[in-house]
Amino acid sequence: MGDKQNLADEERRWASVRSRVTEGSTFDRAYVVMNVLATVVACYGLLGNSAAVVIGAMIIAMLLGPIAGVGLALVDGDNRLLIKASAALAGGVVVVLITAFLIGLAHGDVPATTEMMTRTSPNLFDLMIGLGGGAAGAYAIISKRLSVAFVGVAIATALVPPLAVCSLFLARGQTPLAAGAFAVAFTNIVAIQFACSVVFFLARVRAIVKREVLLVSLSLSLVLILGALLAVSFHHAVVKQLYESNVRATLQSQLLGYPGAFLADLRFSQTKDSNIVRAVVRAPQTFSAEQVAHMESRLPTSPQHARTTLVLRCVHTTVMSSHGPLYSEQNAGADSDGP
Repeated sequence: MGDKQNLADEERRWASVRSRVTEGSTFDRAYVVMNVLATVVACYGLLGNSAAVVIGAMIIAMLLGPIAGVGLALVDGDNRLLIKASAALAGGVVVVLITAFLIGLAHGDVPATTEMMTRTSPNLFDLMIGLGGGAAGAYAIISKRLSVAFVGVAIATALVPPLAVCSLFLARGQTPLAAGAFAVAFTNIVAIQFACSVVFFLARVRAIVKREVLLVSLSLSLVLILGALLAVSFHHAVVKQLYESNVRATLQSQLLGYPGAFLADLRFSQTKDSNIVRAVVRAPQTFSAEQVAHMESRLPTSPQHARTTLVLRCVHTTVMSSHGPLYSEQNAGADSDGP
């Protein structure tokens, strides 16, 4: 009798879970309004370069529900819920993109901020954040002791800002950056949905049949492919950053042999045959071609093993103290043959 009662209680609990997930997967007026408002606040937080505003904006976003609905539908084999949740999720994404695009048109003169640029390149960290957030969201849904609201904030933080950044850059005509931001959002959506499906599966929402196993396997395959691609991208980003840091350190070391000279700016570009390092140096003296060639020969090898070309722009600078100039063209060039 006790086993039957426990089974009945479990069925009622999962019926309640399904009911909440289904309700949260509805594309209605409240869903649209809250996502529009969340996007407005997020966009101005991004344009104002305020991380606090961006995070605070997500309190009113409602994107967890449809993703959880897709995750539950795949595990539960519920075609109606799958279609409903997918449509709500797609509609929510479109709402965010359109709202952010209109704001982007109105503020196209505002320079791109750090908060915007950091969401234009997906990496392995984005995938792991999505997996962790999705698992937390699904667990909060099936748990009686936890609130879904706070977990939903974390998940919305991973979705609404990159979607908003996508449209802000589209409004400026910067398609590559917009595509990168959309890739960040897509990575998070896939990761969150997969994590939700895994948690629902492990919680034994229902006995899994072949069809559901196939659907979950497709999600797993997509996550693994994204993980591999992002791991490669992350590796390239780390190698590139290390190379640029080494170049900067090498140039700064070389400039120690020229009193009064310092590295003001450093930029990198690539051509088909070479890697170009463009340096802006402020100094009381000019540099000869031989001196530039000497510094160029000391630069580290580029990750592509391409020929490195140093292009040095010298800006004449006078360093003055109360006793007169600290460096002059004559004494600064005393070591003009290089260190």
